[in-house]
Amino acid sequence: MNRRFFIRCLGVAAGFLLLPLRAFAARPRSAFESTSKDDALTELYGTSTTTESGQIRIKAPDIAENGAVVPITVKFDIANAESVSIIAEHNPAPLAVSFELSESSGGLVSTRIKMGKTSPVHAVVKADGKLYRASKEVKVTIGGCGG
Repeated sequence: MNRRFFIRCLGVAAGFLLLPLRAFAARPRSAFESTSKDDALTELYGTSTTTESGQIRIKAPDIAENGAVVPITVKFDIANAESVSIIAEHNPAPLAVSFELSESSGGLVSTRIKMGKTSPVHAVVKADGKLYRASKEVKVTIGGCGG
């Protein structure tokens, strides 16, 4: 292996290691630090007004035995969806995750969140400038947010 090839490989590897840092560049810090569902939505989208939608389905356990890892899947059939956010209403910081979607994204996001106690979990989909919501109550037996 010659020196030039080694340096090129090192540069490519460093680029891949630094790539995840770019994902946090546009992170809406104030939304993730909000202490209420409405404040988080306002910081993230400029409004907390949502419309209940049957086109959004939340798959989550009825009872989460361990609040540290609660699997959540959100499926939606809303055209022109721009983003999906998951909010655990009674968490100290309710906004758990927010996904920005591309035009070719399918109508599915899946993740695991922490929940401190039993709470409604809301999935909020932004499409065409409007916010659509679905909710599901998740019982937590062992807390994950310091509980």
